[in-house]
Amino acid sequence: MLPKPEELFNREGEWSELSRFATNDVVGATLGLVYGRRRQGKTLLLELLTESTGGFLATGLEQSSVMNLASIGSAYAAYAGLGAPVSFGSWEHAVDALLALGEREAPTPVVLDEFPYLAATTPELPSIIQRALSPRGRARRRSRARLVLCGSAFSMMRDLLSGTAALRGRAPREVVLHPFGYRESAEFWTLCGRWELAARVHALCGGTPAYLDYCAGDVPADLADFDEWVVRNLLNPASAFFREGRVLVSEEPDLRDVSLYFSVLTALASGHTRRSQLAAALGRKEGALAHPLTVLEEARLIAAQQDALRSRRTTYRVAEPMLRFHQLVIAPREARLSRGHRAQIWDELSGTVNSRILGPHFEELARQWAREHAAERTVGGLCQPGRAHRAPLARRPQPARAGRRGGRGRSRAAKTGVRNRRGQVARRPGRV
Repeated sequence: MLPKPEELFNREGEWSELSRFATNDVVGATLGLVYGRRRQGKTLLLELLTESTGGFLATGLEQSSVMNLASIGSAYAAYAGLGAPVSFGSWEHAVDALLALGEREAPTPVVLDEFPYLAATTPELPSIIQRALSPRGRARRRSRARLVLCGSAFSMMRDLLSGTAALRGRAPREVVLHPFGYRESAEFWTLCGRWELAARVHALCGGTPAYLDYCAGDVPADLADFDEWVVRNLLNPASAFFREGRVLVSEEPDLRDVSLYFSVLTALASGHTRRSQLAAALGRKEGALAHPLTVLEEARLIAAQQDALRSRRTTYRVAEPMLRFHQLVIAPREARLSRGHRAQIWDELSGTVNSRILGPHFEELARQWAREHAAERTVGGLCQPGRAHRAPLARRPQPARAGRRGGRGRSRAAKTGVRNRRGQVARRPGRV
């Protein structure tokens, strides 16, 4: 396995998977996918991988198919040391030429970053790659190319391998980059040992590495500086944080009815976590929310969780802290914040922040700790979904009733024990 570069923080698992994939010496071109939300460090990871292995990397752009094909030709010429750009006649020729880079003694990673931009203008590109990787094709018989497709659109990248997609079953490696967890974020923000402060920062910013760059390295010094740090960074209209919530939603191509999805996110952030509560808040039927909830969940913007004690009771939460912060704090007060009332607004919202952001986030951190870090003896065993059990109701003792014989015994009906639903003694049919 390749040694992990010092520039790459954390990501040991992802680096291990990709380095083993890229250095596999078996003859036959293979395919891998790398995807995750933007600003998670995918491009950095792949740049370091190609630098360590002498691989090829090209990036798709939001431009026409012809222009992207020309860009691939220029990158190919620069990589091969040619004096002039290569003009590929078609995408078939380009893919064949890229896979032929692996016809050397050592395996060669071939990375196409921002692949969704390429596929958007060239819908047939996945099928072209499928044909190039056919079992009896030249690439499978002669090349050691390790083709990596990278993108940020969750739904599009997953669809490449699902259902009847052209590349289904063709990719032996699929690496997803998630945001850092609470502990990794605390280390990344140099907040280890100041755990309450780290929890507050994580509740607002989550684990996206690029958000530290958004702050230009400005980290709250202590708890006393936290409120002022929020005002000068997260609530600053000139900061990239200010519109990050809208950007996160607009990046997903499947979120077409933006107003509907923002309404769902706002209702969730406000505490309407069950489907019935969401339907009431949005004025829609519960069935009409099935599709938007599914799309948001597939985009990893919300997460569904089952009640630990009640079966068939699903609740939802906003999975991206920055999006929750935007919907609760920034979006409803964008005009006032733009006029410079940042400190006043943050002070007014202290109750909302505590009850809707810090409190729920701490609860989620506690759940994650119980699932991922707690010892079995600490929580009494492995965490598993529970079922609620109702204890049977104890029967009340029945007072003795006077019988026909002097009141000492019970009546014949009482002796039979036949009772109706109300617990009253019932006569048997046919008896008077």
